[in-house]
Amino acid sequence: MKKLFFIVIISTSLLAAQGRDWIKQNYFKKEYRIPVRDGLTLFTSVYSPKDTSKTYPILMIRTPYTVAPYGEENFPNNLGPNDEFAKQGFIFVFQDVRGKFMSEGEFDNMRAFIPNKNSKEQIDETTDTYDTIDWLINNVKLNNGKVGIWGISYPGFYAAMSLIESHPALKAVSPQAPIADWFIADDMHHHGAITLSMSFNFFKGFDQPREGLTTTWKSIDKYDSPDMYNFFLRLGPISNIQSKYFFNKLPFWNNIVQHGNYDSFWQTRNNIPHFKNVKPAVLIVGGWYDSEDLYGPLNIYRSIEEKNHENKNHLVMGPWSHGGWARSDGSKFGDFQFKENTSEYYNKNLLLPFFNFYLKEEGEINLPEAVTFRTGTNEWVYHSEWPPKNGTQKNLFFNQKNKLTWETIKNNESFDEFLSDPNRPVPYTAKFHDSQQMYYRTYMSEDQRFASSRPDVLVYETEPLTESITICGPLLADLFVSTTGTDSDWIVKIIDVFPDGEVNPNPNPNSIELGGYQRLIRFEAFRGKFRNSYEFPEPFIPNEVTNIKIPLQDIDHTFLKGHKIMVQIQSSFFPFIDRNPQKFCDIYEAKEEDFQKAFNRVYFSENYPSSIKFTVVR
Repeated sequence: MKKLFFIVIISTSLLAAQGRDWIKQNYFKKEYRIPVRDGLTLFTSVYSPKDTSKTYPILMIRTPYTVAPYGEENFPNNLGPNDEFAKQGFIFVFQDVRGKFMSEGEFDNMRAFIPNKNSKEQIDETTDTYDTIDWLINNVKLNNGKVGIWGISYPGFYAAMSLIESHPALKAVSPQAPIADWFIADDMHHHGAITLSMSFNFFKGFDQPREGLTTTWKSIDKYDSPDMYNFFLRLGPISNIQSKYFFNKLPFWNNIVQHGNYDSFWQTRNNIPHFKNVKPAVLIVGGWYDSEDLYGPLNIYRSIEEKNHENKNHLVMGPWSHGGWARSDGSKFGDFQFKENTSEYYNKNLLLPFFNFYLKEEGEINLPEAVTFRTGTNEWVYHSEWPPKNGTQKNLFFNQKNKLTWETIKNNESFDEFLSDPNRPVPYTAKFHDSQQMYYRTYMSEDQRFASSRPDVLVYETEPLTESITICGPLLADLFVSTTGTDSDWIVKIIDVFPDGEVNPNPNPNSIELGGYQRLIRFEAFRGKFRNSYEFPEPFIPNEVTNIKIPLQDIDHTFLKGHKIMVQIQSSFFPFIDRNPQKFCDIYEAKEEDFQKAFNRVYFSENYPSSIKFTVVR
């Protein structure tokens, strides 16, 4: 299990290890139980340089994934975000968050921030971080009075929360792939639809209650594990998870199934509204291919920008999967090779200078507002604002004969229709893989020809582009649809189609055929009953035309001359997204007989101008 959470899910695993022996030769280790305001203690490991001729800033990570190895005689293989940090010298601090492993208290997933606290008993992640920093500054020798915090994924969430009502000594924070909202778009849901394979595999281990303080993960019961698609299809309704596997023993999974709508349970765990009066410098990091936490980096960045007119807030978005800037050299993703090791560029030119400048007052800081890797042309681009405001707003309209056109539709009412069968859902990937994985990591740039050939996937595309087009920022699918059922999911995919004569890469380790390759650029899933309100879902009226607006996360991508822009529409994305019964109900309580076939339509006419909206830059 330790391997699962450290390597597969989060990761604080690093591109290259400093090496245990080198760290032991150059750093002291001390373990502390740091008291916080309600009287509990948080287990904390501190690694201080043996060179005592100068002072050092503190660089901290707070994690629910264990600060192992435990014991002052035991050292890890790495310390900071990359090798260079340990070589240049920091006081590295690792803390088990409240309720996990060796820290006291009760763990609460995405613990809600409490505004206007009026007693010491009102604690959240901001108070635990504040109290920890205060103790470290006053008790750890040779610190220079400045603290930085970083973390990837869940530790990125704790880094982000440190920005709220922050300690005066906190000078620089890098939330990397931070979680923002577990119902709208991060990790566990996409607009109300649960990410089935990810949530199942994450919580079956992470959500097991501990029995007192511990230094180890609880073991997971083994089960037969055929390929993921058939495992979850044979599982049947999502309610069978409790009766067959979880048995009501997992506290947060119980909360998921009891809170199927965006009620106060989820609303209070949304941290986006709270980034006010942010004082530290901020470097938010995300990956364009992060299937877990793409929403968080983009929207926490936006929240800080909107609420803090005077701030040092920066965004970095690279061609990476979840934590890919730390677990790989970033020289490729899926079938596509880049011109450089993008992780090395980021670590050398962006991350290390950020912490050195704000914590050590070393070097210069020339960070632009945003740095993005532009896929398609495969180059780093510096922006004075994100998303760019100097672009041109464009629409691509759905049209007859599977076309996308730039002109407003003039024809009378037209539509395309497909039969959506929840017992034959569209797979999200062509790859068959083990059901005990969370998902197939590189599906977010995968060739979509496996899906476009299915009769339950609608396909629309432009003519070959006469000039290259670069799209920057968010996209919106503005669709007019109907269904014969009373609920339906709507999945929208934006795809870059290569010319039929495209030359294959050389070398070609994945044996891909680039001629006609349908490269996924962005997708989003939306549970239709939440089209007007996440809190108060509404059924569809069968066969009634309904407008549904589906926001897609930002991209920075160039569709090259001769390529085509394609959009695919479908109603299942299995088993990454669970199956919609296509009957308005509480899906967590749905029975086998509730699942029904439905005919779904997408309309395109002067009255129902279905389109994709986006910004083009030059």
